[in-house]
Amino acid sequence: PFSIAFSSLSLELWIGFNNGRKKIQQYEVHLVINVTVEGLMEKLSSAAAAAKKSSLTPKAIISQKFGKKAFYKVEEVEESSQNECPGLAIQQKGPCLYRCSLQLPELSVVSETFRRKKDAEQAAAEKAIEKLGIHLKENNPSEDEARDNLVNHLSYLFSSEFLSAAQPLSGHFRAVLKRKGCLNGCIPISVMAMYDAKLRNLCRSINPDVESNPLGITSIVLSAAAKLSGSLLPLEDSLSLKRRSPHPPHVLQSLENCESTLPESIQIQAIHIPSSVNESIEPLVLNVSTSGYYLDVIAQALGVTEASRVLISRTIGKASSEMRLYFCHMHQSLDQSSEPLGVHAIQLQGSQNVRASYFAGQEVYGDAILASVGYTWKSADLFHEDVSVRTYYRLLINKIPSGVYKLSREAIFAAELPVAFTTRSNWRGSFPREILRTFCGQHGLAEPIFSIQCNSLDTSAGSHGTCKKLKVTESVEEGKRKPGLATGGESERPTGAIQCEVKIFSKRHDLILVCLPTKVYKKQTDAIQNAAMKVLSWLNVFFRESNMSSEKLISFAKELDIQFHSEYFLKQFTICPLVHNFWTSFARTEDGLLDSGNMKANDDILENVASSLSIGGQASGVHPSSGSLACISYTSCLVTGGCMKEHLESNEEFEFEMGSGAVISYIEGIVTQISVGQSSCFSVELPPLEFILAAADDSATTLSLLSSRKCSLEYTITLLRVTEPLEDRMEQALFSPPLSKQRVEYALQHIRESRALSLIDFGCGSGSLLDSLLDYPTHLEKIVGVDISQKSLTRAAKMLHSKLNTKLEARVPSNRIKSAVLYEGSITSFDSRLCGFDIGTCLEVIEHMEENEASLFGDVVLSAFCPTILIISTPNYEYNVILQKSTPQNQEEDPDDKNQPQSYKFRNHDHKFEWTRSQFCDWAINLSKRHNYNVEFSGVGGVADEEPGFASQIAVFRRKDEHSKNVEIVHHCEVLWEWTEGNSSKCAL
Repeated sequence: PFSIAFSSLSLELWIGFNNGRKKIQQYEVHLVINVTVEGLMEKLSSAAAAAKKSSLTPKAIISQKFGKKAFYKVEEVEESSQNECPGLAIQQKGPCLYRCSLQLPELSVVSETFRRKKDAEQAAAEKAIEKLGIHLKENNPSEDEARDNLVNHLSYLFSSEFLSAAQPLSGHFRAVLKRKGCLNGCIPISVMAMYDAKLRNLCRSINPDVESNPLGITSIVLSAAAKLSGSLLPLEDSLSLKRRSPHPPHVLQSLENCESTLPESIQIQAIHIPSSVNESIEPLVLNVSTSGYYLDVIAQALGVTEASRVLISRTIGKASSEMRLYFCHMHQSLDQSSEPLGVHAIQLQGSQNVRASYFAGQEVYGDAILASVGYTWKSADLFHEDVSVRTYYRLLINKIPSGVYKLSREAIFAAELPVAFTTRSNWRGSFPREILRTFCGQHGLAEPIFSIQCNSLDTSAGSHGTCKKLKVTESVEEGKRKPGLATGGESERPTGAIQCEVKIFSKRHDLILVCLPTKVYKKQTDAIQNAAMKVLSWLNVFFRESNMSSEKLISFAKELDIQFHSEYFLKQFTICPLVHNFWTSFARTEDGLLDSGNMKANDDILENVASSLSIGGQASGVHPSSGSLACISYTSCLVTGGCMKEHLESNEEFEFEMGSGAVISYIEGIVTQISVGQSSCFSVELPPLEFILAAADDSATTLSLLSSRKCSLEYTITLLRVTEPLEDRMEQALFSPPLSKQRVEYALQHIRESRALSLIDFGCGSGSLLDSLLDYPTHLEKIVGVDISQKSLTRAAKMLHSKLNTKLEARVPSNRIKSAVLYEGSITSFDSRLCGFDIGTCLEVIEHMEENEASLFGDVVLSAFCPTILIISTPNYEYNVILQKSTPQNQEEDPDDKNQPQSYKFRNHDHKFEWTRSQFCDWAINLSKRHNYNVEFSGVGGVADEEPGFASQIAVFRRKDEHSKNVEIVHHCEVLWEWTEGNSSKCAL
């Protein structure tokens, strides 16, 4: 060490190269600087490395080479919208796009179109660099260079200059100076390896194998320290290093003068994780003294002598936290003879700690401790936070897709990962793409790569699709696949609109999984989120059904358009089911504990719920429907047979979309049975223990209750409000009465005029039309509803049962209904009980089918069911421009779509198509000709002779001849509910 004294001096640092020199820094100095040669060399080495490494943008590189001779010209490009509304002469504004031309002395290039001017300029510069053959060099040192750099870096780390640096590792260097005896100043190599990224990167450059075996870093560091034998001293166990000479007295004195704000003794709550899965995790208290080294306390808790025998994991959970796993490397032999690396010479023995390995992302042997303690960039004092049993289990469920979603909603006992992405406005919690990113981060995978493929809508014009990658990586050529990818076969992809491909790689860049959904979307956001949703759904099944056969796993992957490399996938996730299935060994029937497969309830569970169900409050008549947003408040408690209760979770406002699977299914089933303002209390069997302990504040009390007696989970739910689907809100904003009521009134008018005695409603849903029929005088004696949704039919049955019995008791003369039946089944499948009705209705149903299914329904209903009159309504796509302009802009607008062409969306996310007037007319006329019907067209909402026609277009089919076919008796549908005059209603449930 030496000192340089300046009274007033300008100090400039320069570095010389073969082709010139570069000024690094300039200082105005008015003080005495204490410098070490090692520290100065470290700074100069870092500056040289930074100078070698190119971080210039393409435009900056062009500027360096050509200066003012490079001329950029950016022009705005007008592109016509590909989503224009057919039949409307309405000018649609396209996106604001830019194209850049770059003129150089040697050549000129033109970029593609971009939303931002600077992106177009950078793309043009990048094209020019590629054509000029300019290759950017990366800073990849050779093995010898890395070894030399490591020696210099070690010298700097043990310098007095680094000791006062504001870094987490320098905090450890200061703390070890408080150790007693021969351990004073000894820093464990494992600490240096974990807290110094540069040291790790240099070791990785020397031998990449240290990535999978962190203990290999020890040999590399010892080898470098041997070249500094005059200043560094390894301890006998070869796991620690220290300075041969102590730091100067004035340096040590300055450290003593720094006052700490911490008390002398600190108690830190931690978790002890035994190596055997047969032993439970336990809370642990670490008594840390500020006059000592906290790693020595952790070492003693692990049963070893001192900190050098403790290994440290990467951070667990949030990257900003200091929560880490601490464990021992036991029974190791370190060979430093001929091969300095000695990675393969390090042998670990003993039983593997599966749970700790799962969290750490590396093999852990023996017991481990999970603690949040360490030194940070923000303060020189020791940082610490308590880690509870609840924290441990929240970390555990955050490793599975459904758990990530539950925690994002803070609703472990209510939220469930939805089955599909519907719309941004209806989605609550983290979006699928963010959930997938979190999942990959939790499992030490590379960030997922989303590649957008835009297929041309006009293939006849010869235009080609484009591909936009959201994270750059090498793409797989069309028609070529990575060897070993497990797939069930190839599917033919339709052209048009947008597709999104998702790829997941390991940290070593092994391709683990590829998902390319065959379905296309009009919006980029929908394509991305739904692709991520498919991957999450598949991963969720893998975690939930750990004993699933490889054949079934591959088959399910095929259904979701997923291919996976079985070798890499199983290598990455082998121990996952072992950890998450550990608690199922305690899932005894008498304890009421279920495995994770039962977390998603089915209809059988709803039957069990019904026995404990109680509903309170006056019915308001406002019920949630599919696609609407239901908002509930709920409380969940652990209840014993002796009526002891322990609160687990509550939420004052929990909103979810009905029918999307975003809530535990038995909760949605209960919500469909109550109206706004009503409450319900019911009990269900227990979910997995890891979910219970992730919610419980007092884990000791919870475990005591679970082990002593039979328990159940009790819910109290209140339906606070219902927000109608966007389609209904748009219609209500423009029409009075609402369009849905106008459609019902139109059908009622034809029912009265036809004097029909029997009616069948195809796709009756919750029974809005059937319910309205009971409020008006008609000649109807028999009404039938058919739908595929059991939940909707259940709500319809309750409503019809109540109203029919009320009218019967009141002897309402206008009510002639003698029988009513609700069938559960598909309206495209033949059932002889659905034949021969006087009138049939199908209001706003066919657009929820695929177009080929809608055509099939038309053929089946007119050729086989043969109603005398059939009324079919469907949205008029041409009217969407008016509907959507009548609705204020809200969160339904995606940020990614602001610069997209103005398109007219479908009115409901569940609509598979929406026809123009000409498309609907062609479809209906062709049907009528094939099946001997006349057809006339009308509608509601709007005027027929004014553009763009009716909001809801209607076709009325009338049979030309009498129906006299012999019908074969076929019962495809199930009777869900049946009512006859004078008898009690029957329910198939």
